[in-house]
Order: sequence, then structure tokens, then C-alpha cells
Amino acid sequence: MIALPTRPVSSDRNWPRPPACLPANRLDDPPEGALVAVAGLVILRQRPGTAKGVIFVTLEDETGIVNVVVWRKIYESFRRAVISGRLLRVTGRMQRAHSVTHVIAEEIEDISGMLDVLVRGEGWSAMRN
Repeated sequence: MIALPTRPVSSDRNWPRPPACLPANRLDDPPEGALVAVAGLVILRQRPGTAKGVIFVTLEDETGIVNVVVWRKIYESFRRAVISGRLLRVTGRMQRAHSVTHVIAEEIEDISGMLDVLVRGEGWSAMRN
């Protein structure tokens, strides 16, 4: 696991460095535009007709909820993971607007095969290593 900084967070756009996954309850820590990786169970996929091809995915880990925005081009690259993944790792940029925090997806990985780790009781911390 990558150690997170204990000093004030800088505006470094590569903080923290994936593949370490940031838990949902730490999403207020990185600065706007920072590159982060998150992982969680897919609890909702939305593709509103008015969103011009944008897909909204909601992930949940043991600490909370992560809102993910998937633009059409990214969706086309990671379609299978977005459609069928039950457990996803998403790497993207932090965005905050109107009191809502989003991760704007750049890469999406279906890690559903790791669900067995959770079932054995090893928890999310095993996934962050």
C-alpha cells in the first residue's frame, strides 16, 4: 500500500499514485484534478437520455459511496467492464461541483474476480495493497 502524505496535500495532479485505491471517506483529501484510483461494488449504473452518452456509475466500499462519471469515449474503451463489472477499480481525476465530488474516469478495470477476497473476510484493505 502506498503511504498517503501526512503533510498538507499539495496541488500535485498525481496524488496519490495509482494503483493504490483511495477509500470513499478520503475523497475530500486530494485536490481538484488530482489523479486517484478508487474501487468498489457497482450499486448503480445510469445512462440518462439527456446526458449525451455520459454514464454515471456509483461505487460503494466499506467507507461510503463514490460517484464516477464515464464519458462516451472512455465508455467505448472500457465497455465490457462498465456493463458487466460487479467490482470495479476506476482511475481518474477528481472533480467537485455544487457540493458533489466525482471521479472522472480515465481507466476502468473489472476486478470482480477479487470478490472472493472480500467473501473470505480479508476486506477492502487487501485490495488497496
